[in-house]
Formats: sequence, C-alpha cells, structure tokens
Amino acid sequence: MKARVTVTLKNGVLDPQGKAIEGALKSLGVDGIAGVRQGKVFDLELETADKAQAEASLKAACEKLLANTVIENYRVELI
Repeated sequence: MKARVTVTLKNGVLDPQGKAIEGALKSLGVDGIAGVRQGKVFDLELETADKAQAEASLKAACEKLLANTVIENYRVELI
C-alpha cells in the first residue's frame, strides 16, 4: 500500500522560507503571486494491506518524526 503525508505550517506560524520563495519569484518576473507557504511531502510504501493499521502507523510516524506538531499540521492519504 502507498501513502502520502503532507506537512504544512499551522496558520499564524511565520514562514521565512515561503517569504524568500515569494521574493525570488517576484525577482524572476513571475507576476500574480500574493503569498507562498512551503511544506513537505513524504511518499511512503507500507507493507500492510490493512487500512486502519496503515493509518495508525502513519499517524505515529507523523507524531514522532515527520511533523513538529507544535507548529505543523499533517494530512495522511492512502493512495
């Protein structure tokens, strides 16, 4: 089974990397960008076919390693 975990900063958390990307896009002449927020995407392959077990394992992985839950949100998708 395959899964995708998307990690993004929570609303209200400053995103200096997003601001830097926004500035770079403007300096490259890319118009119409009003704001940029950066994040992370993890594509994982799981050895189980049990969806409930997969979701539990992925949640544990996010809580322990993949996301800093103080400042980041995460979303798990089984694909």
